[in-house]
Amino acid sequence: MPRKAREKSENGIYHIILRGINKQTIFEEEEDNVRFLQTLKDYKEKSGYKIYAYCLMGNHIHLLLQEGSEELGITMRRIGASYVYWYNCKYKRCGHLFQDRYKSETVDSESYFMVVVRYIHQNPLKAGLVTDIADYKWSSYNEFIGKNSVTDVDFVLDIINNDREKATKSFEALHKEINNDRCLELEEKRRMTDDEAIEIIREVCNTRNCLEVQNFESHMRDEILKRLKTEGMSTRQIARLTGVSRAIVLKV
Repeated sequence: MPRKAREKSENGIYHIILRGINKQTIFEEEEDNVRFLQTLKDYKEKSGYKIYAYCLMGNHIHLLLQEGSEELGITMRRIGASYVYWYNCKYKRCGHLFQDRYKSETVDSESYFMVVVRYIHQNPLKAGLVTDIADYKWSSYNEFIGKNSVTDVDFVLDIINNDREKATKSFEALHKEINNDRCLELEEKRRMTDDEAIEIIREVCNTRNCLEVQNFESHMRDEILKRLKTEGMSTRQIARLTGVSRAIVLKV
């Protein structure tokens, strides 16, 4: 069955989600987050797009982006290919890192635009990673109330108020509002506990001791590690519970 054609935005603005293949973690260390943001910054200059909000989560990314001088699909391929090349070299792995096709939705109204901005910034809060949005390091929220880096904050704040001080205060108040915003979403499972993961490892490996995975022949071990990833376990969790090095888990 052919893929459904993407809806085209009237103003070129899209809410985009990139996710790791098989829900794989795409940011293992802080350096990885820094590198992806630098990639966004580099290609912003080359491709001419604008970024109005972003949030880097463990295994997926939210972007609110406006097309520049080239079609969105080309831009996303440039960003993805550059980061994956660097990531694969760093972790000595090969193959895909992102799902083949990014998800996107058009953002054609000013009111929905502000909903998406808030939705993106509240992702870490709703995922239980922080209790205050400002405490999350890897979203654009703090660029609106502090030092700007990648995000085109002027466009967003000018929608709220032409007075910058008033706009910033209203921006913060908007993000503190209790809401049930529903935008483009991923069907994410809640984070798996170690007890749940141990039971799955025992079942998949038919063993009582998770550490026995280390002793399996390499081809059997690698197939098991792939299966555990598809069950929703993070790379760190698999490595910690099986004793298999994180480099090997990343590589399979």
